[in-house]
Amino acid sequence: MWRGLVLVLSTLVAGCVQLPLTPEDIQARKFESVPGKAVIYVVRDAPDYSAVAAPIWLGEKLKITTYPGNYFRWEVPAGTHRIAGVGADTGQITVDAQSGRIYFVQQRVNLVGRSTGSSYFEHASEANGKAVVLRSVLLTTP
Repeated sequence: MWRGLVLVLSTLVAGCVQLPLTPEDIQARKFESVPGKAVIYVVRDAPDYSAVAAPIWLGEKLKITTYPGNYFRWEVPAGTHRIAGVGADTGQITVDAQSGRIYFVQQRVNLVGRSTGSSYFEHASEANGKAVVLRSVLLTTP
């Protein structure tokens, strides 16, 4: 009986081992500003209201897909920048970004139907945004 319990516990603990961070993830976790640009972190905490993938637009040209437990670091020129859901997902937020500043946007996704999510975005405090980043994984673009 004890051997079985030890085996089950060992398997569970082994499944919790975190993979090493990529160099890009390590750099993003330094939370450094960029001269002449603003930095926007889009964070999606885990657990989320839903585990579905959520494609979103960052501005007019960059499309990413978020999942619970990941984040994206977006460097932008100063100005107004829109983050919005794709297709039936009507969630959106605007960030008025200033050069040299760092912003955090929290995304939460509710399940609508069987496989479609609806995003809710809100500005996050620096402390909360950093905390989500530190327990999440960086999304990269292809």
